Amino acid sequence: MSDTPYPTFPGVEPFDAIRSPEAERMHRMRMCALGYRIFGALRWGQLGDGHVSARDPILTDHFWLLDWGVPFGEATVDRLVLVGPDDGVGSVNTAGYNIHAPILAARPEAVAAAHTHTQFGTPWSANVAPFRAISQESCAFVFDQAVFDDEEVVVLTVDGGKRIAAALGEAKLCILRNHGLLTVGQTVEAAVGWFVMAERVAEVHVKAPDGQPISDEAARVAATTLAHESTGWRVFHWLQRNLVPDTTVVD
Repeated sequence: MSDTPYPTFPGVEPFDAIRSPEAERMHRMRMCALGYRIFGALRWGQLGDGHVSARDPILTDHFWLLDWGVPFGEATVDRLVLVGPDDGVGSVNTAGYNIHAPILAARPEAVAAAHTHTQFGTPWSANVAPFRAISQESCAFVFDQAVFDDEEVVVLTVDGGKRIAAALGEAKLCILRNHGLLTVGQTVEAAVGWFVMAERVAEVHVKAPDGQPISDEAARVAATTLAHESTGWRVFHWLQRNLVPDTTVVD
């Protein structure tokens, strides 16, 4: 049994891998493209909705988004676009830029954010209510979530994104009123993994709206392992191996 405190997967660099800035840039871009492909495999983003960002490790006030009009299932490294504070939206999803730019500016430790419109996250968000500890996975979020109670469901300006960033604060999950879920992570993998986990939690809430929660004490015990950043990272790699096993398609 490995002595490392973090999970490992065959052929995958460990959660706490240290890379050169150039290698880290390529790693984040590959994970971003894979994140889009995971969303696509889950049949998300088919209406052009949603975005996954990856902060550039060299130009740290810039980040990568998928070029506009590229289906999520066709995301590749060379179809990502680098945008910065003075670049405007260019060819990327306008709402994606307006949301991600303020969040990444406000959260220097965050590497990525993820958002799209999903079967359960969006309807749950119409309740304008946080998650409760009614499932195992929900314990990863119940002490680390925020609600954006604002009627701007089409984020037309960066000011709208700034309000989302303010509501998010230091949390890893924000439930956007009538809009859906948004997650952030210290790695691209974690942001995507957290998002898929949050969607699973939203499904439980939609299907069991009167579900009996466990106590805060029990939820905190579960959160000691489930809420760690490496959990989101691990979920990403399970998803990737199951849904996008051929990682060469993103290069």
